[in-house]
Amino acid sequence: MSGAPNEPVDPTVPPSGTGCLECDAAGGWWVHLRRCAACGHIGCCDDSLERHASAHWRRTGHPVIRSFEPGEDWFWDYRTDSYYDGPPLAAPQSRPADETVPGPRGRVPADWMAQLQARRG
Repeated sequence: MSGAPNEPVDPTVPPSGTGCLECDAAGGWWVHLRRCAACGHIGCCDDSLERHASAHWRRTGHPVIRSFEPGEDWFWDYRTDSYYDGPPLAAPQSRPADETVPGPRGRVPADWMAQLQARRG
């Protein structure tokens, strides 16, 4: 079965969508997107309010993510807190290039930066 903790990458699994799965379901927004290399789950990064990508790792044990941003092809391993040398993954490789950052267009509040700073505070 793909996505088991001892199989951190399954290059055949497509991404779960073009945005953070949980933020989309809740009508929320994100800063950057990360893709689970084991199961394709798209979650928001730790700079986002909800941090769904790292929550997915804690919930599932899937430790390796890949950036889901246009022009970025790096992997990260939460277990070692370091970069990971991963293979090419099933398409698409990123969110749509014409989508805003933060995104998605139309759901980012005007005070998004203040919300992020308050969360870090």
